[in-house]
Amino acid sequence: MMNKKQRIATAALALALTSISVVPAHAGGKEKCYGVSLAGQNDCGNLAGTHSCAGQSTVDNDPGEWKLVSKGTCKSVGGMLKAEAKKRYAEEQNS
Repeated sequence: MMNKKQRIATAALALALTSISVVPAHAGGKEKCYGVSLAGQNDCGNLAGTHSCAGQSTVDNDPGEWKLVSKGTCKSVGGMLKAEAKKRYAEEQNS
């Protein structure tokens, strides 16, 4: 069994690893662009909440999956920003 110090160290490590994997929406002049990633090439979790990691998308151009792109270029590459993607995702769920 783990002692108290081991549990604290394990919890601290888990927290540190979780915070490292979180990508800010506008990291370094970039923004989340939905609907442009190919299967297996998304950058992180999806709108549906069915996964929380990069590389787990299963469909090309899924409107719930995103990639980071240079800020201001999302629309020009055929993508959507989060508000539009959420609206489209909700419409697809209701149809």
